[in-house]
Amino acid sequence: MTRILLLDDEANILNALKRLLREEDWQVDAFTDAEHAVEALQVHDYSVIVSDYKMPVMDGVTFLQFARQRQPEAIRLVLSAHGDRQSMINAINRAEIYRFLSKPWEDYEIQAAIRSAVDLHEVKIENQRLLAQVRHQNDLLRQREEELLRLEQDNPGITRVRRDEDGSIVIDESF
Repeated sequence: MTRILLLDDEANILNALKRLLREEDWQVDAFTDAEHAVEALQVHDYSVIVSDYKMPVMDGVTFLQFARQRQPEAIRLVLSAHGDRQSMINAINRAEIYRFLSKPWEDYEIQAAIRSAVDLHEVKIENQRLLAQVRHQNDLLRQREEELLRLEQDNPGITRVRRDEDGSIVIDESF
């Protein structure tokens, strides 16, 4: 199941975001306190993490940096009413965020950004699964090649097959 973490110190913002996302088949965990969100990161795996930029106690970039260390595959987004250039650069460089979303927002923009982040997360996870599968298959091939080399050393010619013009195997009765 896709799990989304929302962090904003304003409960009304969280309620609006949860309302926007309720059409989706996602588990949405919303927090007004960064410390509770940090605890949740240690218990649950999230596909997408959305954090407000300016909050008391811990700013959004610091939280997202921790989230990146704890869950590097999660896609991180910043939501902020303070969209100056330096804060965006700071968020991108320090927390490796995927998108910077503005308050106030257009509903479709938030929905599209989070859907896109979920899709990106799924692609990353699938790529990792496929890479692991390819590595496993390469290991099996390497083992089989080593076994063929061993057999060829013990019994020269055993791995060579002779074929006639139509591709049939030619059995040499001189053995």
